Amino acid sequence: MSEESVHLGDQFSVGSAEVVVTQPRLPCYKLGIRFESDDMVRRFLVSGRTGFYLAVTREGEVGAGDEMRVLGREPNGVPISEIARLYTEKRYSRAEVALVNRVLRVAAFPESWKEYFRERLRRIRTSG
Repeated sequence: MSEESVHLGDQFSVGSAEVVVTQPRLPCYKLGIRFESDDMVRRFLVSGRTGFYLAVTREGEVGAGDEMRVLGREPNGVPISEIARLYTEKRYSRAEVALVNRVLRVAAFPESWKEYFRERLRRIRTSG
Protein backbone atom coordinates (compact mmCIF):
# COMPACT_ATOMS: atom_id res chain seq x y z
CA MET A 1 0.00 0.00 0.00
CA SER A 2 1.43 3.32 -1.00
CA GLU A 3 1.15 6.62 0.83
CA GLU A 4 -0.71 7.99 -2.21
CA SER A 5 -3.41 5.31 -2.07
CA VAL A 6 -3.93 5.15 1.70
CA HIS A 7 -5.97 7.96 3.21
CA LEU A 8 -6.23 9.34 6.71
CA GLY A 9 -9.21 7.63 8.37
CA ASP A 10 -9.29 4.59 6.06
CA GLN A 11 -10.56 1.52 7.88
CA PHE A 12 -9.19 -1.96 7.24
CA SER A 13 -9.65 -5.49 8.46
CA VAL A 14 -6.54 -7.57 9.05
CA GLY A 15 -7.24 -11.13 10.07
CA SER A 16 -10.13 -10.73 12.51
CA ALA A 17 -8.90 -7.33 13.75
CA GLU A 18 -9.95 -3.91 12.50
CA VAL A 19 -7.70 -0.85 12.25
CA VAL A 20 -7.89 2.78 11.14
CA VAL A 21 -5.17 4.95 9.56
CA THR A 22 -4.32 7.76 11.98
CA GLN A 23 -1.27 9.66 10.71
CA PRO A 24 1.86 9.53 8.58
CA ARG A 25 5.07 8.29 10.11
CA LEU A 26 7.67 11.04 10.13
CA PRO A 27 11.41 10.59 10.58
CA CYS A 28 13.22 12.01 13.56
CA TYR A 29 16.82 13.17 13.96
CA LYS A 30 17.85 9.66 15.05
CA LEU A 31 17.55 8.52 11.44
CA GLY A 32 20.40 10.86 10.51
CA ILE A 33 22.47 9.57 13.40
CA ARG A 34 21.82 5.96 12.45
CA PHE A 35 22.89 6.51 8.83
CA GLU A 36 25.60 9.04 9.76
CA SER A 37 24.12 11.51 7.28
CA ASP A 38 22.96 15.06 8.04
CA ASP A 39 20.50 15.06 5.14
CA MET A 40 18.92 11.62 5.77
CA VAL A 41 15.72 13.06 7.29
CA ARG A 42 15.23 15.35 4.29
CA ARG A 43 15.96 12.49 1.86
CA PHE A 44 13.48 10.27 3.69
CA LEU A 45 10.74 12.91 3.42
CA VAL A 46 11.50 13.64 -0.25
CA SER A 47 11.16 9.92 -1.04
CA GLY A 48 7.45 10.13 -0.18
CA ARG A 49 7.66 6.73 1.49
CA THR A 50 7.11 7.71 5.10
CA GLY A 51 4.69 4.97 6.07
CA PHE A 52 1.72 5.45 8.36
CA TYR A 53 0.36 4.50 11.74
CA LEU A 54 -2.73 2.44 12.47
CA ALA A 55 -4.93 2.35 15.56
CA VAL A 56 -6.70 -0.84 16.53
CA THR A 57 -10.46 -0.31 16.56
CA ARG A 58 -11.33 -3.97 17.17
CA GLU A 59 -8.91 -6.49 18.61
CA GLY A 60 -8.54 -9.81 16.86
CA GLU A 61 -6.13 -12.45 15.64
CA VAL A 62 -3.57 -11.30 13.06
CA GLY A 63 -1.04 -13.53 11.37
CA ALA A 64 1.79 -13.23 8.87
CA GLY A 65 0.41 -12.91 5.37
CA ASP A 66 -3.07 -11.72 6.42
CA GLU A 67 -4.53 -9.43 3.78
CA MET A 68 -5.58 -5.90 4.63
CA ARG A 69 -9.08 -5.35 3.26
CA VAL A 70 -10.72 -1.94 3.03
CA LEU A 71 -13.78 -1.69 5.27
CA GLY A 72 -14.49 1.99 4.76
CA ARG A 73 -13.13 5.29 3.61
CA GLU A 74 -13.27 8.55 5.54
CA PRO A 75 -15.20 11.14 3.47
CA ASN A 76 -12.69 13.84 4.51
CA GLY A 77 -9.70 11.54 4.14
CA VAL A 78 -6.62 12.88 2.43
CA PRO A 79 -3.75 10.74 1.13
CA ILE A 80 -1.04 10.13 3.71
CA SER A 81 1.49 11.52 1.22
CA GLU A 82 -0.36 14.85 1.17
CA ILE A 83 -0.45 15.13 4.95
CA ALA A 84 3.30 14.50 5.17
CA ARG A 85 3.88 17.12 2.45
CA LEU A 86 1.62 19.66 4.16
CA TYR A 87 3.45 19.08 7.43
CA THR A 88 6.72 20.28 5.93
CA GLU A 89 5.39 22.81 3.40
CA LYS A 90 6.56 26.36 4.15
CA ARG A 91 3.56 28.16 2.63
CA TYR A 92 0.01 27.06 1.85
CA SER A 93 -1.99 27.92 -1.23
CA ARG A 94 -5.76 28.43 -0.89
CA ALA A 95 -6.29 24.85 -2.05
CA GLU A 96 -3.90 23.60 0.61
CA VAL A 97 -5.67 25.62 3.32
CA ALA A 98 -8.92 23.94 2.23
CA LEU A 99 -7.20 20.56 2.38
CA VAL A 100 -5.93 21.22 5.90
CA ASN A 101 -9.42 22.27 7.00
CA ARG A 102 -10.74 19.00 5.57
CA VAL A 103 -8.12 16.98 7.45
CA LEU A 104 -9.11 18.67 10.72
CA ARG A 105 -12.55 17.03 10.41
CA VAL A 106 -11.14 13.47 10.47
CA ALA A 107 -11.89 11.92 13.85
CA ALA A 108 -8.99 9.43 13.65
CA PHE A 109 -6.42 12.22 13.23
CA PRO A 110 -4.63 12.71 16.59
CA GLU A 111 -5.30 15.93 18.48
CA SER A 112 -1.57 16.78 18.56
CA TRP A 113 -1.49 16.82 14.74
CA LYS A 114 -4.71 18.81 14.57
CA GLU A 115 -3.24 21.42 16.92
CA TYR A 116 -0.11 21.66 14.78
CA PHE A 117 -2.19 22.38 11.68
CA ARG A 118 -4.53 24.77 13.53
CA GLU A 119 -1.49 26.76 14.61
CA ARG A 120 -0.19 26.83 11.04
CA LEU A 121 -3.56 28.15 9.86
CA ARG A 122 -3.59 30.79 12.62
CA ARG A 123 -0.15 32.02 11.52
CA ILE A 124 -1.33 32.23 7.91
CA ARG A 125 -4.37 34.33 8.92
CA THR A 126 -2.34 36.69 11.08
CA SER A 127 0.50 37.16 8.60
CA GLY A 128 -1.55 37.22 5.40
